[in-house]
Amino acid sequence: MDVPLVRLGGYQGQDSILTEALQLLAQQLQDSTWGLPVDCEADVTASQEKAAALFDSVEQGKRHIGYMASGYLSARVSELAVLDLPFSVLHRQAALAALDGRAGVLLSAAVAEKSGFQVLAFWDNGFRHISNAVRPIRHPRDCAGLIIRTLDSANYRAALGALGFDPITTDVKDLVRAVATGEVHAQENPLTNLLNFGLWKHHPHVSLTQHYFGVLLLVCSRSWYATLSHAQRDTLSQAVAVATQVQRHKAQAQDAISLAQLKNHGVHIVPPEDIDQAAMRLATQDVAHRQRETLPADLLEAYFSDSTH
Repeated sequence: MDVPLVRLGGYQGQDSILTEALQLLAQQLQDSTWGLPVDCEADVTASQEKAAALFDSVEQGKRHIGYMASGYLSARVSELAVLDLPFSVLHRQAALAALDGRAGVLLSAAVAEKSGFQVLAFWDNGFRHISNAVRPIRHPRDCAGLIIRTLDSANYRAALGALGFDPITTDVKDLVRAVATGEVHAQENPLTNLLNFGLWKHHPHVSLTQHYFGVLLLVCSRSWYATLSHAQRDTLSQAVAVATQVQRHKAQAQDAISLAQLKNHGVHIVPPEDIDQAAMRLATQDVAHRQRETLPADLLEAYFSDSTH
């Protein structure tokens, strides 16, 4: 298969660390002995394309490399539900180390078996928190009656529903509109997205729930990957390693930066110690238990042996 131009695509704006990492990856390939021209479209939603269309285009080989939140693919690759267990990860470094080890090998194999994607790396999408326009959220009873926007994941919807929310899904392209118009009362995302999408302008309350540790899959088209020479695969792997190291470092640093900026904007922050985490876990324990029952024991052991400690 002759690929005259290697196309990378993302779905966040110019200020996003994901955009920065994707552009770094493109630059690494351009500066290498890659031998193929590279084009990077940082934000497909800027041209009114949905993020879901980006994923489809990569899988079909119309684009070649992109990133996606793991939850978007968990309906097809059930093993990815190990990343969607609510209130299960306490330390990001341990979770990422597990993904760099056997857990990542198992998940990559499952993705390759059940989709047209090849996993290149696991990126840090930050701990997810809840913002809303109505009231501070400290306990599941504060969630009752609030419509919350989340990504297209049955696991996410089940956990948020168990907390008392009425969860709905929108594409990333429609997130700002849904929040700004009041179509949704609440939404959940890493803190950096509250700034990148300007959600803080409409949501004065942010609760640092840490209900999920978000994992992004950096993926490419598996059919395209099969056409690469060994030298090109090695070059791609080296470029991915550089971009991944930078992305993870900036993702961790961004949490503190984003929190300070939200406070400066006058957003009311509910810190973790003021949230009844025990009640949150209790409300979602049945959802988590049902998910665990569907997952291979070796995968659970590989991911959680260290990531919860």
